[in-house]
Amino acid sequence: MTRSLSLHLLNPNRPDESFPPVETAWDEPNGLLAVGGDLSVARLVKAYRSGIFPWFGPQEPIYWWSPNPRAVLFPRQIRITRSLRKSMRNKGYTLAFDRNFPAVVRACAAPRNYTSGTWITEDMFRAYHRLHTAGHAHSVEVYNADNTLVGGLYGVVAGGVFCGESMFSSEPDTSKIAFVALAWHLARWGFALIDCQISNPHLSSLGAEEISRQQFLAALRAFPETPPAANWVFNQTVDLSRWQPTPNR
Repeated sequence: MTRSLSLHLLNPNRPDESFPPVETAWDEPNGLLAVGGDLSVARLVKAYRSGIFPWFGPQEPIYWWSPNPRAVLFPRQIRITRSLRKSMRNKGYTLAFDRNFPAVVRACAAPRNYTSGTWITEDMFRAYHRLHTAGHAHSVEVYNADNTLVGGLYGVVAGGVFCGESMFSSEPDTSKIAFVALAWHLARWGFALIDCQISNPHLSSLGAEEISRQQFLAALRAFPETPPAANWVFNQTVDLSRWQPTPNR
């Protein structure tokens, strides 16, 4: 049952307008909050800092979501299996931040073996590229020995929270390796958590858990500023295969 029979309509010409309270989001589908508006940098930054994100398919209007519960991962609680450590140690991968953000988003938008569709439309691609250019969105990239991009992820920084959007892998474990690299740096920089939005088996295998929407919003309020140590320069000296995360909460 939904909380309301109507859905808040956003004005596409008012990127500075406020979103409705997230507590008014529908129960089914979980977290549907508003429709319309635009994908300007100003509106997207406001959305992520309010615990809201866009998600819609081709030929659909822009839908805005704030699900309850929220899937998150605390950086120092990431789960690194023995086989994943072996891949990080033996496959000769090189990692980087923001070397080719557009290529990562394109790879995330490519058809998967379980679906031919994608929610990363051309409008979404352009929107996140603008966010990246403005310094709000970042990518983690994994390159093989031939310097081919074979895995990665991208997301949006909202204060001390990194809001993950999508990941991909064209070689085994490469999206997981990118996730470990992200978690290590976020932990060192002082980020509170990684927003994973909706739980799935892949994220759960890495240690993602569910918290209430209220807890997630509390984290956004508690960490409104991006940690000053976050320089988005990859530390090439660390051996991620030897990292033993220690929970700090």
